[in-house]
Amino acid sequence: MAQVYNKINQEFYATGVRSQRILILDDRIIIFAQHKRVQAFKALSKNFKELTTYADAALISEFKFKLRDSVEELTGRTVISVLKDYDTKSEHACCVIYFNEKL
Repeated sequence: MAQVYNKINQEFYATGVRSQRILILDDRIIIFAQHKRVQAFKALSKNFKELTTYADAALISEFKFKLRDSVEELTGRTVISVLKDYDTKSEHACCVIYFNEKL
């Protein structure tokens, strides 16, 4: 799971995550990660906050679609939902993957 998450992060942001912690609870996997902010976004966020906010949201949405497909392929189980949030200031993210049954 850690390799899948990191691989997708590399595909989207051209860099891996700094650290990850993964918890498995009944029918969900929770991933806590510290990311490396894309340098271009850091530069733009000073004067174009709205632009980087929209770009972050769009990338997170696409990331979730890719993660869902990859996790279903890896586990052979149906994913009901993928929830993800990212804090640009601390560069921390939390991702929750819900399955249709206990793992």
